[in-house]
Amino acid sequence: MDVPFELHIALRYLLAKRKQAFISVISFISTLGVTVGVMALVIAEALMTGLQGEIRDRILGANPHIYVWKTSGIADYRAESDTLRQLPHVIGAAPAILGKAMISSSRTPDFVNLTGIDPALEASVSDLQSALQTGTLEGLNPSGDDGTGGILLGKDLARNLGVVVGDSVSVVTPEGTLSPMGLIPRARRLRVAGTFSLGLYELDTSTGFVAIDVAKRLFGKEQIDLIQLRIDDIMGAPDVARSITSRLGDKYLATDWTEMNRSFFQALALEKIAMSLTIGLIVMVAALNIVASLILLVMEKHRDIAILKTMGAKARSVTAIFVMQGLIIGIIGTAAGATAGYALASVLDRYKLIKIPMDVYQVSHVPFKVLPFDMAMIVLAAILVCLVATIYPSRQAARLDPAQALRYE
Repeated sequence: MDVPFELHIALRYLLAKRKQAFISVISFISTLGVTVGVMALVIAEALMTGLQGEIRDRILGANPHIYVWKTSGIADYRAESDTLRQLPHVIGAAPAILGKAMISSSRTPDFVNLTGIDPALEASVSDLQSALQTGTLEGLNPSGDDGTGGILLGKDLARNLGVVVGDSVSVVTPEGTLSPMGLIPRARRLRVAGTFSLGLYELDTSTGFVAIDVAKRLFGKEQIDLIQLRIDDIMGAPDVARSITSRLGDKYLATDWTEMNRSFFQALALEKIAMSLTIGLIVMVAALNIVASLILLVMEKHRDIAILKTMGAKARSVTAIFVMQGLIIGIIGTAAGATAGYALASVLDRYKLIKIPMDVYQVSHVPFKVLPFDMAMIVLAAILVCLVATIYPSRQAARLDPAQALRYE
């Protein structure tokens, strides 16, 4: 196979031996610099993408995709759920009552965010059923002679309270009973029906679930607060939320998970950009190494360049020699760095090697996920930077005057 002489010469310069071995060492260091820079960039992108995706999945597993309110109130949540379930892309609908309370056992009391749910419908809008560690959703329904209702507690909250399935806890809500002594907070004994782990520290330490009827009595409400929806495509949640008002009328108000968690995910996206730009400087430093190595090569090979030009080589061919040399360094370094970065990220994610405080980052380990688009952008950007780095040295080589270069040879 015939190889263009520009490529042949570029390869010879890269693989120089004996007296020109120094040039090969510089080229190797430049290639290594690109490899390290690209590998670091791939790992950083994988880290931020994995962390963002992991937290998003856990939030959406514990919460519905869309919340729907009705200005006139929701008297019959089953009928409203059936109506909303008929909308395009909606695959699940269930009622909810939201409130805060203080919960206590034999240990120190704690605050809890209570959600009243319908055990029969909740599985269609959240992953609570699969997140149960002990007990069942059906255990929330009142049972026994006294009709004591059940409560599901996050595993960390249950541990802090020192309770297990079957124990009783006291729940006190701000809504009280008016008496001659003033407003007396309403307290109710509930039976621990089970524990769950949704994977988010904030939820597992401060969340509880009770049945709809129990929540109504605790918070003194006659109707539910809202309807929770789950859809088939989480990224389409904003469009589905907007369509609810247009399809069902202005009395329906809806908000989606992107709106509820906007500030959090914006902060993660900003961190991803900042980390990518910072680590991207490593690739820039590697590009400067390519510039330096090519300048040294031009100085070392000025006699060879002059001979090539006297033999008829055009300035464009001389430029191509050094551009190809820089591109070879960039392509090899980028390929090696992308491969090493992907392999390392996969190992770190599979074996969960990097542990982090769950109470700070909401997850117990650093997840890594390499997206094809991110990988493609990193590879293209690295090769482009390496190509730009060859422009100045190659132009200097093309401008070399053969007469001046050979005068003292």
